[in-house]
Parts: sequence; C-alpha cells; structure tokens
Amino acid sequence: MDMQKIFELVGAATLQTVLMVVFSTLFSFILGLPLGILLCIHDPQSGIRPRPILYQVLTRIVNALRSFPFIILMILLFPLSRIIVGTSIGTRATIVPLSIAAAPFVARVIESALKEVDKGVVQASRAMGSTTMQIILKVLIPEALPALIDGVTLTIINLIGYSAMAGAVGGGGLGDLAIRYGYQRFRPDIMAIAVVVILIMVELIQFLGTKLSHKVAATR
Repeated sequence: MDMQKIFELVGAATLQTVLMVVFSTLFSFILGLPLGILLCIHDPQSGIRPRPILYQVLTRIVNALRSFPFIILMILLFPLSRIIVGTSIGTRATIVPLSIAAAPFVARVIESALKEVDKGVVQASRAMGSTTMQIILKVLIPEALPALIDGVTLTIINLIGYSAMAGAVGGGGLGDLAIRYGYQRFRPDIMAIAVVVILIMVELIQFLGTKLSHKVAATR
C-alpha cells in the first residue's frame, strides 16, 4: 500500500470521525441540556424550585446511563440505530449511541456549571420578580457561559475517544482504521498515523475551547 492510498484512507476516516463527533455533540446537548437544567433547578438543597422526588428520579437515570461502558451500550443500542438510521454499522449508526452515551455526561456538566453561579445573583433576580425561565435564560446560562464552554470542550474530547472505541464494532472513523488496517493487517504505521491524528484533534479542540472560555470570562 503506497503513501497516497494511506493518506486517502486517513483522510476519509478523519472526515467520518469529525462527522460523528459534530452530530453526536449536537444531539447529546439537545438531550443533556434540558436534563442538566432540571437537575440544577430541582436540587433539594440548592435548586430554585426544589423537588426532591423528581431530582432523585433524574439523578438515578443519569447515574445508570453513565455507568454503562460505551462498547456495551453501543451493542445494546444496535436495534435503535437500525430503526432511526436504517443500519447498525457505520458512521451514521454510531451517532445514535454516541449521543445517548454523552447525554448524561452533558447533563452533569450543565448541572455543575449552573450551580457555580453566585447564589446572590439568583436571589436578586427572584426578588425582582423574575420567573424560573427568566432566571435560567437571563441569569444562570449567561453567568455560567465560561464553564459551559469548558464543558462543551470536555464533551467533544470524550466523544472523540468514544468514536475511536466505536471502531472496534464497525463504527467507522479513525478507530476503525486503526483496528482494521493497523492491527488486523499488521500495519503499525497506519495505526500510528491514526493515533497521531486523534491526538492532534484533541489538542486542537482543547486549545480552542480554553481560548474561547478565557475570552468570554475576560469580557464579563
């Protein structure tokens, strides 16, 4: 296999990984953001609308989903992937378990970031007659924005790792390239290139996320 062919394979696998990470990040936040907000506002100790029973139900669900190893969760969700995208292998199918696996992590990240907001600011908003939704949209989320950006960065990095693991069960992307060509065909050079590309992606995301978070924090 010549170098041109190798670079074509790496390029295609990198594009698959980027697509998996972008769409699974989007869908995981669609699922995890409202869940994280509910966990924050209904916390029996620090929430603005404490509901102990609802909080306990939600936190048990989040903990249960987070306890599943990703490979096992992906296998369990094969039928759901087939229903949603028509297949249980490949890049499109992998987005489904990636999104569901990351959603509880996102929920905890959102909950933690919102709880860091100064309680005095929240109490002042309540004293001025703000509704719960106004407090969420105009106080909690804007005040927690730097921490939320850090959470998005961490989520993307975790999803890059998850997408690499998905290659073990036909998920496509750089993980699939490293296993199918690097390991099974005894090409350590291809495996090394795939690993280097993953590391570069992680470093780039971390750099951009940190820079954006600091920039937002400095403007506050």
